[in-house]
Amino acid sequence: MLETFEMLLIGLGVGFTGAVVPGPMLFATIETSFKKGWSAGPEVVLGHALIESVITLLIIFGISSFINDDIFSIISVVGGIALVVFGIFTVKSPVNDQYSCSNSYEMLTSPIVSGVVTSASNPYFWMWWFTAGSALVLRGYEIGLIAAVFFIAGHWIADLGWYSAVSLSFSRGKKLISSGMHNWMMKICGVFLILFGLWFVIGWS
Repeated sequence: MLETFEMLLIGLGVGFTGAVVPGPMLFATIETSFKKGWSAGPEVVLGHALIESVITLLIIFGISSFINDDIFSIISVVGGIALVVFGIFTVKSPVNDQYSCSNSYEMLTSPIVSGVVTSASNPYFWMWWFTAGSALVLRGYEIGLIAAVFFIAGHWIADLGWYSAVSLSFSRGKKLISSGMHNWMMKICGVFLILFGLWFVIGWS
């Protein structure tokens, strides 16, 4: 049971580090928040969660049946290295002070559809799921199905908390935090990813 709740905490931590990194999903949340209010964030996350649900089911009930211990060790090492790389990019990535949407996708009317589109068309999203994400889900599934579910639940809770706060803030015409504070948050999250990735490679491979 302790390992199961550990997967929940890992899901929360890893989910939050990914949520605070600016990207199409953040821009979708900001843009739709001006039109739909605070509910835009949870709706965008719902769209994001729908596509992640499909991926998770494919990993658990598809890929896992073809993986032996040797392959799992390889996935663990690749996943850990991916976390380290993502962490380095997160530390070095600057935050746009204006949260400009000029490079984002043209948003559709529905925030749910926006969540699906911005997730599915984001290369970072697929890179993460093909490496670290799949390794973490499989690690949880090795403990038990409930542990894998707890990891995904923690991941979604982190997304929901962050994007709800963003949509609530922008729907009122204010920034949630200053760009300077956001930069520091990203650096801290990047260091967390690097350390967690190293632990994942050394301890779980």
